[in-house]
Amino acid sequence: MGQPAELPPVERQAIERAAAPAREAWEPAVDLVHLSRQTLGDAALETELLTLFDRQAQQFAARLGQPMRPGESRWRADLAHTLKGSALAIGAFGVGRAAQAYEDAARAETADLPLRLARLDAAIGAARRTIAELLDRA
Repeated sequence: MGQPAELPPVERQAIERAAAPAREAWEPAVDLVHLSRQTLGDAALETELLTLFDRQAQQFAARLGQPMRPGESRWRADLAHTLKGSALAIGAFGVGRAAQAYEDAARAETADLPLRLARLDAAIGAARRTIAELLDRA
């Protein structure tokens, strides 16, 4: 990855806001009301979607966590975009925001990509812990 161009202060502030951790400390890692709406209250479907997301998030985090080599920013951005869609579908909004911030940084090849990855990894970890607790109860 080449040296990114210096961003104007307004753009840098927008990026920093987008990359910030969850907006509210009380926000659940997975919004169960949203998930229930998405599945029309079908508990078996909820379990299936949570299980699929958990596996996908684990695999994507492992791939994104590998050392970055030149020319990889596009597939990394595409992977984050896919993860964002999956996260938003199940109500993992913190993961969705962090994935969007990572995607934007990867496409722009900004220097703060490692910070964005750390925030995405933390959001994925929180969602996966919540999913594990939910599936243990099922």
